[in-house]
Amino acid sequence: MMKSILLATLIISNASCSSNHPIDIPIEKAIYTMPIESAAHEGTWLQWPQPYEYGYAYAKHLEPTWIAMTQELVRVGKVHIIAYDEKHKEEIADRLAANHIATNNIDYHLFKTNGVWIRDNGPIFVFDKKNSMYVEGWGFNGWGNKFKYNYDRQIPSEVAGSLELPYINLQKEMTIEGGAYEFNKQGTILLTESSVLNNDRNPGLKKEDAERILTTYLGVKNFIWMKGANVGITDMHVDGFARFTPDGNTIITMSKADLAYWELSDNDIDILYHAKNTDGNAFNYTWLPLTQNNVTTTYGKDLGIKASYVNYYITNNLVLVPIYNDPNDNIALEKIQNIYPERKVIGILAQNVYAEGGMIHCITQQQPLQ
Repeated sequence: MMKSILLATLIISNASCSSNHPIDIPIEKAIYTMPIESAAHEGTWLQWPQPYEYGYAYAKHLEPTWIAMTQELVRVGKVHIIAYDEKHKEEIADRLAANHIATNNIDYHLFKTNGVWIRDNGPIFVFDKKNSMYVEGWGFNGWGNKFKYNYDRQIPSEVAGSLELPYINLQKEMTIEGGAYEFNKQGTILLTESSVLNNDRNPGLKKEDAERILTTYLGVKNFIWMKGANVGITDMHVDGFARFTPDGNTIITMSKADLAYWELSDNDIDILYHAKNTDGNAFNYTWLPLTQNNVTTTYGKDLGIKASYVNYYITNNLVLVPIYNDPNDNIALEKIQNIYPERKVIGILAQNVYAEGGMIHCITQQQPLQ
């Protein structure tokens, strides 16, 4: 195996440093753990829609979702907003003021971006054995060179520098998006081969080497691989159809018919429905519906496809759920509220985000409490 697979580069990013000094760390000795999403958060990171890559109509159609999320998120923690430049920051501030959103929990970071999908390209916060926090930057190549990514791939290192946290550069070790995996507090991970062991992302990478890297840098103990399928932008990210409850004992997913609609194979459905935890025991299951109807955007475009409610975001005392102005919205919200009785469940209209290929989980990234 090539040295780049066996070694990672740790870069201490500090505003007072004039240069970065990479240190090779053997993969067998560098052990980090990513907290589960339902753990306490310092705040949430958002890449705000900007008009410079895909135009003003794109940003205009997406921005109401970011405003709605920010309105809720400021009540439970920090909101770290990534703006493209000073002009963009001022425009965002004006929008928030016009919507009477409190700004005391908001801070801005001026980083150029290509897109809005910070779950996939953004910082991954982890802890070492001494409980020190690091920022990991995994390889990101626009979901296999489907979209431009020259700015987005720099976001993790820029966040690390802004927060003066040490940065672990994993771009040469593995290309993987944050939405490609879901794991529980006991260390079981769900993921698809189609979005990870993909020649457009990781040519030649063997499953055992991927497992070793993910074990070392995320703290994984138990792998549940599905084949997935090369469909859509993400090649079947797992966060669109399967999540864990905070206690780690239940998988939240969909019915067999809905999973088949989502293009999971019968074999993958069987793997998901018969998954075992780290102790070798079966999981419990809770099913969420798809939308009853095909999704239509606020600007009248029929997308010709139903949407998932599984792609929600969990933060302090709050769960933000994508909704679509559909009859099943309230059914999904009620089911999710029953799963998270101690958190307030809020629906966020996401039709226009779905039109671009994602949902609420895709456009948020948590920073755990240190």
